[in-house]
Amino acid sequence: MSYYVIGHIRVLDASRWADYRARVGATLLPFGGEVVMRGGVDVVLAGDWPGTDTVVLRFADAASARGWHDSPAYQALVPLREAGAEVVLVGYEGE
Repeated sequence: MSYYVIGHIRVLDASRWADYRARVGATLLPFGGEVVMRGGVDVVLAGDWPGTDTVVLRFADAASARGWHDSPAYQALVPLREAGAEVVLVGYEGE
């Protein structure tokens, strides 16, 4: 079973968001994390969705995901993330 972190995103500053996106991938590597999917919203089929983008990250387990999130390398990017977008990160166990 894998562990997924899904980011629900509303971009506020495209330039800062692009800078964050360019840097975040390197922070995943030491924890075995990978980007499964990253993209902008095409259509909302049901309900209300204020987001503009979504990202799905996969890790081997919850400990790896938490290690990545709490790592000094990732935490150093959080101010840039917050300047570029409103982000909600949610962890899920799944297949």
